[in-house]
Amino acid sequence: MSAPSGIHVSVFQDLASLSRAAAGRFLDVLRERVPARGRFAVALSGGSTPRTFYSLLASDPYRKEVDWTKVHVFWADERCVPPDDRESNYRLVFETLLSAVPVPAENIHRVQGEAQPIEAARLYEEDLRSFFGVGRMPVFDVVILGAGRDGHTASLFPGAAALRERTRLAVPVYLDAPQLNRVTLTLPVLNHAAHVLVLASGEAKADVVRVIFEEGNAKQYPAGLVRPVSGALEWFLDRDAASLVRSGALMRS
Repeated sequence: MSAPSGIHVSVFQDLASLSRAAAGRFLDVLRERVPARGRFAVALSGGSTPRTFYSLLASDPYRKEVDWTKVHVFWADERCVPPDDRESNYRLVFETLLSAVPVPAENIHRVQGEAQPIEAARLYEEDLRSFFGVGRMPVFDVVILGAGRDGHTASLFPGAAALRERTRLAVPVYLDAPQLNRVTLTLPVLNHAAHVLVLASGEAKADVVRVIFEEGNAKQYPAGLVRPVSGALEWFLDRDAASLVRSGALMRS
């Protein structure tokens, strides 16, 4: 079975080659959209898979190819912790990318995770509406997502009420201890992006990938519900993440 219509899927030998391809695609989209729009808005995710991708963007030759003064950095989700906490997605992105590239401070739109979840979500939504315009759905140039072993993406978890949200841009997510409460962009925001790149690596993701691409997302995994209404959706998988998909079902690189 091939990937559903409108989804481009590539499988790579390992995380390193996956990350190089994703970094190249990021640069392609940036070069395409900055001249027309004058700025570039990206929403980034946490997790182990994007870490290599961010580190690549912060290194040559990728770093020199970007006019970082035009880049505005947002987050697809964040844990409700201070920005210097080791669980913070902001901290991950800062340490791997932002500390090494000249993004102006005013272009960094972090979730204020140190606030209570409902307040952090409210403040983040205000920032989003101020940047993209009140009364309209944000259109990110690129959203970088992952896929959890339970099928979640951003902080949209299977069966969560947040999946039914249709008007708000950011919502609080309350999880049972020891997990941390979070703030996440909503599915409509993700699905209005111009480009969505989903990065998934490792055997732990293999069954989720199989269900999404061979069973038509029969389990309604949130990662499989990301289908941009008019934008492009690309999945970047390593060999382990694609290992349970039938041979020939996905284009291999």
